[in-house]
Amino acid sequence: MSSKMSANLVPSMSKENRHLADFVPSFWGDIFLSTPPGMDMDARTQQEYEELKQKVRRMLVTNMDKPSQKLHIIDAVKRLGVAYHFEKEIEDALEVIYDHYCNHIQIDDDEDLYTTAVRFRLLREHGFNVQCETFNKFKNEKGKFKESLISDVKGMLELYEAAHFQLHEENLLEEALSFTTFHLKLAETTGDYPLSTQIANALKRPLLKSLPRWWKGLDVETNFPFIRDRLVECYLWILGVYFEPHYSVARTFMTKVISLTSIVDDTYDAYATYEELEIFTKAIQRWDINCPDQLPDCMKLCYSELLKIFKDMEDLMSGQGKSYRVQLAKEAMKQVCQAYFVEAKWLHEHYMPTVEEYLSVAFVSTCYPMLTIVSFVGMEDSITKETFTWAFNTPKILRASTIIF
Repeated sequence: MSSKMSANLVPSMSKENRHLADFVPSFWGDIFLSTPPGMDMDARTQQEYEELKQKVRRMLVTNMDKPSQKLHIIDAVKRLGVAYHFEKEIEDALEVIYDHYCNHIQIDDDEDLYTTAVRFRLLREHGFNVQCETFNKFKNEKGKFKESLISDVKGMLELYEAAHFQLHEENLLEEALSFTTFHLKLAETTGDYPLSTQIANALKRPLLKSLPRWWKGLDVETNFPFIRDRLVECYLWILGVYFEPHYSVARTFMTKVISLTSIVDDTYDAYATYEELEIFTKAIQRWDINCPDQLPDCMKLCYSELLKIFKDMEDLMSGQGKSYRVQLAKEAMKQVCQAYFVEAKWLHEHYMPTVEEYLSVAFVSTCYPMLTIVSFVGMEDSITKETFTWAFNTPKILRASTIIF
């Protein structure tokens, strides 16, 4: 789609330079984004079901007086989890809305915050190149968001959701996130039901933060065709680590880390050249947001997403005075990448390590020590600095686990 930003970073697949693997693709697909009921429907229910689908489809394709009306329908359909029935209709409708947005057709300067934020979020979510400067009209002469917005709780909630789609160095959306978070926390305790519940849910789990949406947003199948697509398996593995509801944040963080680590692992083993791995490993050791230009786009995306996951968790843990935990988890991740590189170097130099050499590196590259440390990050106060020190000092239980693995 020409009007979209380049979301798919298709890597170069030169077989002369890369030892590509042939992993079996994931068979799960996107079924966990929205799963229809797994039961047979009688003929009458099936007919009603089809009639409702056609009714919604007509609403999506029919021209309306204002594009904002179509936006609200699309948003409702997506929130209800039935957008998979109308993917083409939604895409076509957003194309029209985007054209109107670019050409300033039927867009008023006095358009409210709610509509502006919904449009921005939906267009950016679908990969359209929309600028965050559209929110400047809600700032005062001092460059701050207007105090009058505080009373528009629905608009504030939508701005909060939209701000999570910020790109690197979009300071305006960073300001919007801070502004809305602060005032929504106040509104959560004073607002009326059901808006208060919606605010509480959004603050706890923004739309963009769910694992399937996050994974689909990476467009793994297109951007990383050389890797094992195993989000579901990774999540079920982590679910075995801790299933309790109060570990939801820790579970999400750990699943993201292990899923990205799987991409990193396959990049080392099944895609990148030795020279690219050398650059990538050094970049990880620096943990610098500026990724080297010499890397392929897919490796840049992997690198930036890895840093973002840890940054998001660090922001969350800093409010609890536990940001040191994320710093230690970063060090563990650096050790893993260094171990991956040593193995890649052995392959590149056709070197056969001794058993002792291999075991010393494999202890780290199995990721058990790193994942153990990552699992501690989101846990309660019983986890102390001494706990992390214990994990970093090669305890017997970890060494035994890696040998068995």
